[in-house]
Amino acid sequence: MTSVTSRYAVGRQRLGRASGREGTTSRAPVVLMVSGGADSTALLVLAATSTLDIDDGRGPARIARERLHVLHVNHRIRGEEADGDERFVRDLAARLGIPCTVRRVNVPELARRAKDGNANVESMGREVRYRAATALANGLSCQADTPRAAARILTAHTADDRAETFLMNVIRGTGAAGLSSIPRRRNRVVRPLLDSTHEELCGILRLRGIAWREDATNEDTRYLRSYVRHEILPLLRGRNPAVVSALSTTSDILSEEDVYLTHVAAQAYRELVRRQGEGLRALDARRLGACEVAIARRVVRRALLELVPDARLEARHIERVLALVGAGHGSASMPRGLDARVEYGLLFLHACADDGVAAPPAAWLPVPGSLELADGRTLQARLAAPPQGGQAPDVARAHGLEWGGASVLLDAVACGLDQGGTGRLWVDGPAPGDVFCPLGMHGQSKKLSDLLGEAQIPAMGRALVPVVRTAPTGAVVWVAGVRADERFRCQSHTKLLLELTIVGSENGVTPPRGHDGR
Repeated sequence: MTSVTSRYAVGRQRLGRASGREGTTSRAPVVLMVSGGADSTALLVLAATSTLDIDDGRGPARIARERLHVLHVNHRIRGEEADGDERFVRDLAARLGIPCTVRRVNVPELARRAKDGNANVESMGREVRYRAATALANGLSCQADTPRAAARILTAHTADDRAETFLMNVIRGTGAAGLSSIPRRRNRVVRPLLDSTHEELCGILRLRGIAWREDATNEDTRYLRSYVRHEILPLLRGRNPAVVSALSTTSDILSEEDVYLTHVAAQAYRELVRRQGEGLRALDARRLGACEVAIARRVVRRALLELVPDARLEARHIERVLALVGAGHGSASMPRGLDARVEYGLLFLHACADDGVAAPPAAWLPVPGSLELADGRTLQARLAAPPQGGQAPDVARAHGLEWGGASVLLDAVACGLDQGGTGRLWVDGPAPGDVFCPLGMHGQSKKLSDLLGEAQIPAMGRALVPVVRTAPTGAVVWVAGVRADERFRCQSHTKLLLELTIVGSENGVTPPRGHDGR
C-alpha cells in the first residue's frame, strides 16, 4: 500500500531494486501484443525506436532489440481482412527486425463450444490472446534462461480505452475494481501507453509515414465499446474536452483505494475462515455480519472465487449471500454450482463438482487395509492386541480424545471380524432412516441425520461423511470422524482391538473434537 505522496519514493525504491537484478531484467523477453490497428502499431514502433516504461524499475528506457518479440493472434473472424492484418504485422515486424509469432485460433467456434454457454466472441478472443501471450512469454523465458516473472507482456491500451472501459463498467454495473478500469500493470502485463490518447498515437504514426489497419467492426455500435466510443464519449467531450484525462485520473484514485481495501479484506478473510478444504469454505457468520459492508462484500467474493476462480459473480450474488448472513439462516445457489448456506453460526460456501457431490464409495474396507474416498481422504483399518490387565476401555477412551474423532478403537470381534486377523467392513454414505446407538449414550438409539446435525456438519456436506457398517445391510459401526456405535465399544474382556482412522480429514468437513472414546 502506498499513499499519494509516497508514489515517487516507491519509484526510487524500484530503481534501486532494479540495479541489483540488472542481469535478469536486461535479458528477459518482452512480448508485444500487436493486432495491426493504430494503437498496437504505435506500440511496436515505439518499442523498437524509442523509450517506454515497462515497470521494471528503470522508468522510460530503451528496450534491447533482442528482447522484443511480436505476437499476433488471428481470430479467424473477418476472413480475408484478418489475413491482411496478419500479413501487415509480419511485414512491419520484419522491417523493424523483430521476430514475430502468429497464432491462428477459431474464436467464434471456441465461443460456441464454451463450457458455460455464455461466452461471447469478444471475451473469448481476449482470453485466447492473453493465453497465447503467457505461453509465448514462458517459452521465451526458458530459452533466455531468465525467470518467468521478469518477462513483460505489453499491450497497447490507451487513455481512450481506459475511459471507454470505465463507462462500459458503469453501464453494466460494477464496484471499485471495475471503476479502476484498465490497470497500468497486472503481474507481467504492462500497459505503457495508458497516458497517451488514440489521436496522439495516430499523430506519431502519420509523422513517421507508417500506415495501420482499420477494423470495420470498431464502427459497429451494436458492440458496447463501439457504442461508448462513438455515441457516449463525444457527448461527454462536449461538456468537458478533457474528460478522458479526468476519467483516467479517477481510475488511478479508485485503483489505489481498491488495493488498500483488498489488503484489509484479505486480512479479515484470514481471521474469519473456520474451515476450508477442497470445494469448501466456512466463515464465522456473526463476525462477518459485523464487518463494514465494503469489507464483507470483498471477503465473500474472495471466498467464492477461491472455490471457482472463473465464476461470473455479480453484485446481486454477493448481496444475496450477505442477506443470508444478516438473517442468520437460509441458503442460495449461484453460478457454476456454487452454494451458500448459513448454519450453526457459520457461512458455508460449497462448490459442487460437475457430476454432483463426491459421495463416499460403496465398497468393502479390508481389515487390515485402506480405502480411498472420492474426496481425497483415506479410511484405514488395522488390528492390535489389547493391553494387559483389562485396560482396553481406558486405552480406547484416551485414543479417541487424542485423535479428536479422526480415529477410534473398537472391539474387533463385536464388529464381526475373526481373531485370526482378517475380515472386512462395508463403507458407504448416510442413508435415509439410518439409526444407530451413539457411543456414550448407553444404548439409546438416535437417527443418523440428527447426529450429523448436532455435529454441525452442513446439509450440503453430509453426503461426504463415510459410514462404516458390518455389512451392506448391517449395523453402523462408525460414522467416520463423528461417532462410533456403543455396541462395538471396547470392554474389559475385549480380545482384539480394531483401529479405524480417517486420514486427510482436514481437507473435508470435520466435527468438533472429543466425540469419540468418551
